[in-house]
Amino acid sequence: MDRPLGAEEEASRLLDLFTGERRLGEAIEFMRHHFDVIQARSQLLLTLATLALTITGFSGPKIAQTNLFARYSMALGIVFVLSAVVILLLGGLRIRWTTQFLGDDSRETLVRIIRYRNHKTRLYFVELGLLVIGLSAYVASVVTYLLYGP
Repeated sequence: MDRPLGAEEEASRLLDLFTGERRLGEAIEFMRHHFDVIQARSQLLLTLATLALTITGFSGPKIAQTNLFARYSMALGIVFVLSAVVILLLGGLRIRWTTQFLGDDSRETLVRIIRYRNHKTRLYFVELGLLVIGLSAYVASVVTYLLYGP
């Protein structure tokens, strides 16, 4: 597998794709689409987390009455889902405009934007991991309820 490009090399290659006096603007517009993808996927995570927390509000007490495992796995699931939401709201969905990265040099401007995109991407994977763990624990409590519940 090819190693991912560093921010500096990616910025240089990106500037090589565009020519003319608007090349920085076109490169920034190209990068904007990367942020659109991260935003859309973050919205999906937020929707999944909201559904899990809402469903827990309705069925949680009944599932928690099943046994100790169901109770603890549901509690663990809620903690992980809520952790994912907090990181998502405070980090992943934080707004920073690409114009705030503008500098004197086109390449350095793109390097800043790429580093910010990479940071948001890493946050997304942390959020995703926490959400998957949380939903897995929640599903384990539901399965326990289905197998051993009243």
